[in-house]
Amino acid sequence: MTVLRISRPDLFLIGFLLCATGVVSGQFQLEPLNSTVLQGSDAQFNASVQGKWNIMTWEVRGFLVLTFPFTGNVISSSKQFSANFCSSVDTSCVAFTIHNVTRGGQAGPVVCTIQGDYGSKTAQLYVQESGTVNVKGGNVTVVQHQQVEFQCVTSAWFPTATVSWTRNGQAVNNSLYNTTSMADGETFNASSVLRFQAISNATVECRATVLSLASPESSSVFLVVVPKPPDWTVLIAVVVSIGGFALLVLLIIGIIFCCKRREEKQANDRDEMRAKTHSQISGGSAAGNRRGQENAGYVPEDQASVAPSKITDSGFSQASGAEVHEVAVNTNQTGNVYSGAHITAGESGVRKHRHLTIV
Repeated sequence: MTVLRISRPDLFLIGFLLCATGVVSGQFQLEPLNSTVLQGSDAQFNASVQGKWNIMTWEVRGFLVLTFPFTGNVISSSKQFSANFCSSVDTSCVAFTIHNVTRGGQAGPVVCTIQGDYGSKTAQLYVQESGTVNVKGGNVTVVQHQQVEFQCVTSAWFPTATVSWTRNGQAVNNSLYNTTSMADGETFNASSVLRFQAISNATVECRATVLSLASPESSSVFLVVVPKPPDWTVLIAVVVSIGGFALLVLLIIGIIFCCKRREEKQANDRDEMRAKTHSQISGGSAAGNRRGQENAGYVPEDQASVAPSKITDSGFSQASGAEVHEVAVNTNQTGNVYSGAHITAGESGVRKHRHLTIV
């Protein structure tokens, strides 16, 4: 048995020739190895081959969907799959396209195989879904410096949408809002609540996006901020206090005025009573004066021969032969009348005196 011995330089030369003719496997590349697209869009994969090849096949989720010969017509299982050279002058690159991809139909492994010693390569296709986004409640009008709240709801997203907020086009700090998500069948819903202090008018926008979405879905509302009305509490309290104090002062003044009027009335009544009493007393004194001026011991001249008077407790009686010489009448300061009689009895020279006091 003859053993063929090959030196190292010969082995190196053989390897170089195999690489030059494209016989060695692994001489093609598949890009991208991971592709994420939005449902309803197109997904494209490129296979670049170094060297000559004859037939290229493509499988999606384990099913052969397209055969691409180097020369000849392309065989496709559906219009949803297509392939062509990347350019008319570059036959080393083949572009494989999946049109209108769906998460349930095409998401998964995509395998490219080149017949011969090239082998196969696998890429992964991820399909995402864009749902709806809505800020509940519509436009909001609040008082300045009032705490305001907005709620944003996203529905039917896959995977869970990333939610963010903007105010007048500027990103809102994520500490001002909180987002929660939940599964709804094969999709996800989310709710995000934003709270902040209203300072001025603003356009508040909620944005939801996934990786494959070129621009986020959004919903916006308008925030109207009105000036804060003045706080009348302090003013009302001051007015009430002043009013209460004024009423108290008026009440005190009224009480003092009433008391003075009452005292004046009582003084006038006392003056009237005093005047009336004085009038009555003056009237009585005048009558007493008139009575006091009457000389009870006066005897007319034609009765001078009458006997001397006899004095009794109730007065006196005139006796015969008595003569009245004089009568003195005095009135004291209190209005009492004092009467005195000076009686001379006859010619015998006997004189008797009698004083009569009338009170």
